[in-house]
Order: sequence, then structure tokens, then C-alpha cells
Amino acid sequence: MSVDKYIAATKDVGGIPVARLLPQPQRKTIGAWCFLDHAGSDELEFGAEEDGLQVGLHPHINLQTFTWMLAGEVWHQDSLGHRQLIRPKQVNLMTAGTGSHRGISHTEQTPEGVKDLHAVQLWIALPMDQEIEPNFEHYPDLPTWSKDGIDYILTTGSYHGHTALTTQYSPLVGIDMRFNQATEFDIEEQDGFEYGFLIIKGELTINGQVYQQDELVVLSECASADGSLSMSATDDTHVMLVGGEPLPHPTVIWWNFVSKDIESLQEAVDDWNNHHERFGDINLEGSKLRRLVAPDVPDTLSVPDHR
Repeated sequence: MSVDKYIAATKDVGGIPVARLLPQPQRKTIGAWCFLDHAGSDELEFGAEEDGLQVGLHPHINLQTFTWMLAGEVWHQDSLGHRQLIRPKQVNLMTAGTGSHRGISHTEQTPEGVKDLHAVQLWIALPMDQEIEPNFEHYPDLPTWSKDGIDYILTTGSYHGHTALTTQYSPLVGIDMRFNQATEFDIEEQDGFEYGFLIIKGELTINGQVYQQDELVVLSECASADGSLSMSATDDTHVMLVGGEPLPHPTVIWWNFVSKDIESLQEAVDDWNNHHERFGDINLEGSKLRRLVAPDVPDTLSVPDHR
């Protein structure tokens, strides 16, 4: 078993401070989870002259965007015609579809008057041996329970006998965990899964090592059942646990695109910049938002080794 720590890189996304945990140079995925942003915070408040989150029209291929809302509100609008407001403790799940003839585009925007934002934004790489159509789903009600001083919300998959209805195309789990007291705990493992903890607030201790806010702790070849993994959290700690079974092919990311090879990434860049119909469109007339331009794939980009 290995326990590895990754520290977030700080980004600005649509005017919001973001801690980016995945991908990392030495860690591209946890199962099919291939992108992990911790956006905003419980303390973030927009000033009177600030517009909040304003992410212009942009495309995706071969992935699902998975938004887990913690505070504030965000409007999602996509090229399939969906317009959905997401609120705290809700999930938005947008599926781009697979293959060279499928894709989707969307915008994200805080409503006028909303002065805070806190969310976890993830991407899920889709298995490219499946024919998957573009789609959008909103999940306002998710399995919630408490056990041994921990409040759980299951955002996807199965855990502790509960199952979320969130659509999956490969085995995954995502759990929001809030600790009401300092306590030792363990996780319910599934064979073949990798796991990672995003620390949103507070501290985790794993095998004597302390991990803090905006650090990602990845557990590979977990072995807590034989006593080799000791975990505890301080009072008022808040984490998101993600896990999954690795896909049977490598995952390479450029800009807002995911694929298993470089050629399809450059094809997507060309298609988007030339307004190909595979991505649809949204009328931005009268909006603060604009249509983003896809940058060319650099010659230095390579396909990572498949684990």
C-alpha cells in the first residue's frame, strides 16, 4: 500500500480562486476521476464591484463534469438546451459523450446578487470503448446519514449500504464527510479501487502523517482491513473521499478536453474553433459571457503511462 500527498496549484477560473488537486505531474487520475478543483471557500464573498463566477462558453469531449455545491448558487446552461440552478448539497452531472462526432458546450455563472461560492468541481474520464451520448442530469436529493460522529452525503456510487442514483459509466464512489468530533475512522474499500481524500477544511492523520486543507491524499492498493492503515480526523474536519476503478486505457487532458490519444485532442480543438456542429451552441447575446477559444495542443504534450 502507498499513501501519497499532493499539494494544490492555485488557479483563477472565471474570477474565482481555485485549488487544483488533479491532474498532477506525478498523478493524473484516481480511478476515472481525472480532474479535481476546490473552488472558493466558506469565507469567500464577492465585493460590490465583482461579478462572481463567470465562465464563458467552452466545450468538452469524452468526460463528465461533476459539480458538488457547498455554498452559493451557480447557473449551468448547455448546448443541449438545459438551464439549471445548482444549490448546496446538490450535484450537476454533464456528460459530453464519447467519440469524434460527439461533444457538448456550456457556461457557468453565479446569479446576480449571490455573494458567495464554495464548490468541488470534478471531471470523470469516460471509457472510450463505450458509445455514450451527451446528456445533463441534476440531482437535488442524495443519500445522507450519520455514523460514529461523521455526517455522510453520498454523491455517487455505493457506500455503507446506501446507493446514489448518479449515472456512472465505470465503477466510482464519491462521499462528502464532515466530522462532528475528533475520531478515528476507516473506509469501506472495494476491490480494485484507488482512493483519494480532498481535505476541504481541518486535518486528517494517516499512518502518523498530518494532512491539511487543499492537500490531496491518495491511497493505492489499500490495505486497511489488515490494520496497516490508521486514520483519524480533528473536530470539524470536512473532506471529500473519491474512489474508483482505473479505466482500461490512458487518460490525457488538454484544456477542456479528455481523450486517450493526442490526435483526437487536436481534432477537438480544430472542431471547436471552427464552430463544428458536434458541440452545439448557446446564444450569448446580451450576456456578460463570451465564447472561449481553444488553444492548440502543444508538441510537448504526451500520453501518460497507463497504470
